[in-house]
Amino acid sequence: MFALVVSAVVLVFAGSTFLQAPPNPRQHPPGFLLFWIVCGWFTLVAFLLGVFDLLMVKLEARKAERSLREKVAQVDNSGGSTTRAFGSEHANRFGLDK
Repeated sequence: MFALVVSAVVLVFAGSTFLQAPPNPRQHPPGFLLFWIVCGWFTLVAFLLGVFDLLMVKLEARKAERSLREKVAQVDNSGGSTTRAFGSEHANRFGLDK
């Protein structure tokens, strides 16, 4: 994804500086169209990969949350002590664990 974004930025930079001839629509219409289609394709693919990555991260977070809820439910059902939470040693020190 990073390579696609960098490629698109390099193409746009090159097209606006030292590759002035192909992106000139009056002199080279096919080159102009091809150049901007390639730039647009790289940008669109990078965007879609970013959306896919975002959806995959959300899916993994849901799976992790579901797994954590199941583990907590198992501990509650097995009669284990869940009164001491993480950080409760600080609560004891400040007299909040009563």
